[in-house]
Amino acid sequence: MIKAIHLQRHLPASGNAAFRLHEAMRLSGIDSSMLSLTSDVEQSNRIKYLESKKSSLLNLLDARFGNFLTRRRKKEFGMFSYPLFGTDISKLKQIEDADFIYLHWMIGGFLNLTGIENLCKTQKPIILFLHDMWPITGGCHYSFDCEKFKVSCNHCQNFPEDIKIDLAQKEFNKKLLLYNKYNNIFFVAPSKWMFHQIKESRLAKGKPVFHIPNAINEKIFKKNNKLEARRMLDLDSNAIIISFGAVSVDSPYKGWRYLQEALSILSDVYYQKNILVVIFGSGANDEIAKQIPFPVKFLGRLRDDFSTSLLYNASDIFVAPSLADNLPTTVMESLSCGTAVVGFNVGGIPDMIMHKQNGYLAKYKDAADLSNGIQYCLENNVEGYLSEDFKKDVIIQQHLRLFEFIKGN
Repeated sequence: MIKAIHLQRHLPASGNAAFRLHEAMRLSGIDSSMLSLTSDVEQSNRIKYLESKKSSLLNLLDARFGNFLTRRRKKEFGMFSYPLFGTDISKLKQIEDADFIYLHWMIGGFLNLTGIENLCKTQKPIILFLHDMWPITGGCHYSFDCEKFKVSCNHCQNFPEDIKIDLAQKEFNKKLLLYNKYNNIFFVAPSKWMFHQIKESRLAKGKPVFHIPNAINEKIFKKNNKLEARRMLDLDSNAIIISFGAVSVDSPYKGWRYLQEALSILSDVYYQKNILVVIFGSGANDEIAKQIPFPVKFLGRLRDDFSTSLLYNASDIFVAPSLADNLPTTVMESLSCGTAVVGFNVGGIPDMIMHKQNGYLAKYKDAADLSNGIQYCLENNVEGYLSEDFKKDVIIQQHLRLFEFIKGN
């Protein structure tokens, strides 16, 4: 039996692509397990997390020193990570038993570049599953319009020009040495956009790259009764519900200000309509509520997939105004629940939204077109759905073909 292990810094109880892939593999007969630094999921034979005081201390040190080193970064460009500390897990039995090692979100005090190299030294296949761009840049998680990752990440846009230590160039060079040193590294991109980014990057030059979408739990994320979903979430049964989800509404990736402007435009047309805006992922925020011309309800963090599925089923439209995104889980979940999605034509969003069929692809950073998309989907009763490419069995077959390719190398 094939044995695969998935490594991830934190394992949340919901909305997690790595955990869903692990579950899909298990259901398909692959001996899959997970190892993380911290976890909201209880430990079992197949799910383990580090419990040592040393690993907890390294996690704390990495956060503090990392924040200090990047304290002057320009926040409009999002996250920048320079991993300093991590745990050497290469000698653990779970690693020794594995045939294939998947690296998901593995930095942030779990693994640093030395820890990744120690895994490479085992000569086991290392599968870098790119949930964002960090593995192919000098430290940013999304490069936006910057294309320096294709050559060299010197003089990074994330930092003021007067900073003497070029962290991005330093990290880029470390990754370049690491990737060039080992031939057992393989890249997987869940979106076509990310596949293209990897192929264009200097760091992954000459490495095998595969496009395999994320998996979803089709038994949970499916179409259900809208009125019943609203009753269970205590939402107005007669309202037109527009939903939006983000852990941090002011994230530079999520495009909140474009949704805010789109809703303002929409209010001129739908001023007599009973519209309710539902925001989940973040807690109640009076300042955000004041910016919206419709009643707002904050659901906070939905801590399980069942509650998340209820929210999508309760919604008439889900809006994903992301400015930089790979293959957003929220878009996949909403479409799987039968709720149309309106989003910008950027990143991996076009992989899932078929314009005016299961949603609407708005022009990038165009709030007016975002508003047009919401109107179009509401007035034409557009229903969401996912293409066959996202079926669990199709995705698992792609991973099996990946294993066969690696074995043949």
